[in-house]
Amino acid sequence: MERLIPAGEIRPVACSEVADSRLGIGFEKLDRDVFDPEKAYDPIAKTGVKWIRLQSGWQRTERVRGAYDFSWLDSIVDNLILRGLRPWICLCYGNELYDDLAKTVFGAVGCPPVKTPEQRAAWTAYVTALTRHFAGRVRWYEIWNEPDWCWKTGPDGTEYGVFAVATAHAIRAGDPDAKVIGGCVCQPSLAWLTEAFEAGMGPEIDALTFHEYTADETLVQERVGALRALCRRYNPKIEIIQGESGSQSRSGGHGALREGAWTEERQAKQLLRHAVADLKAGVKFSSYFSTVDMIEALNGKVGDLSSYLDYGYFGVLGAVFDENGRASGTYEPKKSYYALQRLAALLAESPEVTDLPIVSLPQASERIFGRDLGIRDLTTCGFAKKGSSAFAYWTPSDLMTTSFEGTVSFQCSALPSAPRLADPMDGKIYSFPDSMIRIDGRHSYTLQNVPVRDYPLFLLFGDFLP
Repeated sequence: MERLIPAGEIRPVACSEVADSRLGIGFEKLDRDVFDPEKAYDPIAKTGVKWIRLQSGWQRTERVRGAYDFSWLDSIVDNLILRGLRPWICLCYGNELYDDLAKTVFGAVGCPPVKTPEQRAAWTAYVTALTRHFAGRVRWYEIWNEPDWCWKTGPDGTEYGVFAVATAHAIRAGDPDAKVIGGCVCQPSLAWLTEAFEAGMGPEIDALTFHEYTADETLVQERVGALRALCRRYNPKIEIIQGESGSQSRSGGHGALREGAWTEERQAKQLLRHAVADLKAGVKFSSYFSTVDMIEALNGKVGDLSSYLDYGYFGVLGAVFDENGRASGTYEPKKSYYALQRLAALLAESPEVTDLPIVSLPQASERIFGRDLGIRDLTTCGFAKKGSSAFAYWTPSDLMTTSFEGTVSFQCSALPSAPRLADPMDGKIYSFPDSMIRIDGRHSYTLQNVPVRDYPLFLLFGDFLP
């Protein structure tokens, strides 16, 4: 970067300053009260993301049969909306009032109310009451969390499909304007999801969510394409949402990707790469997991504290844990927090994903005593808004073994001739010296031997970022 000319920094924008964004973050597990939302509201409000995922907590809400206390969730929803965020709610989990299995599972995680008429009726009543209560404040509702693997009774696509149809009807009974999200799949296999569609889910849902925990974001395009193709066979109006994706910031954690030699820097790069890959694949929005470090608590047993003191380090905010496993202390921003904040500023107001008149023209590069990378070595994504454009690019090298730096040359046509380069990892913006710009014609020029990294850098054209 030392050949470039410093031209400023990416200014963070608060959520309240942004009318729309396709970036979001998870506020999950408050149904189990595993962190203090009061400490997280303001830091998250400063990221500039818009969508924020909550889990509804049936067992926390209905402690007496037929009586619903939404006050805990009211406080969270209202605080988020006050700060310019857009909450969406995952409807889960079980309730020990109606299920003996739920009495043994911490938070009733993975205990679906599908085995008896009483369970099904109680769930329907709860969902209708919840959506009626939050009508006008929350519009999007997701049916359960990762049912394709974590139902304690065993995952069954047909059973879920029937459950999803009934739940969708209950959602709209409470709020006819609500939008329904189905699937929430974690596994890459399509077999379970196909069974759910065959059971009648397709016409009842407006969107489908998938979760993607991987260090290799190049897999996203194939998966989203396959999910979209499957949805079209049952309901061509279904949109695709990436509902959970993230990585840990250190070794020694629990949950997805726990075996990896993660660092804060690798976590930040994974966040940037995956979010842009999601948008390139055409998802409605992309949600990072999660706000703060917390216990995983997916297989906890009631009365056995040690069974759910399984700490995950996915948060963009770091925390310490008290003796009960609750995230405590001051929630400190990690590198991933600042990377998300800068990415949200770059992509505020949901620029259109589009092709741009840019091609790679590899040439000799004295910077590396070799040649530039070519298009086969890169992932790219164009964005456009209000007569301006941005072009994200990176090399998808192995995050766990490589920290990559190289060069690439791009020919740009019919684009403003004074582009800038923005780096969301350090937040700096640069302009190019004349020595790095070769004029190829009246309306074309080549940016020569510009830096390329193993995370997205952005070429900015016009006033894409003021």
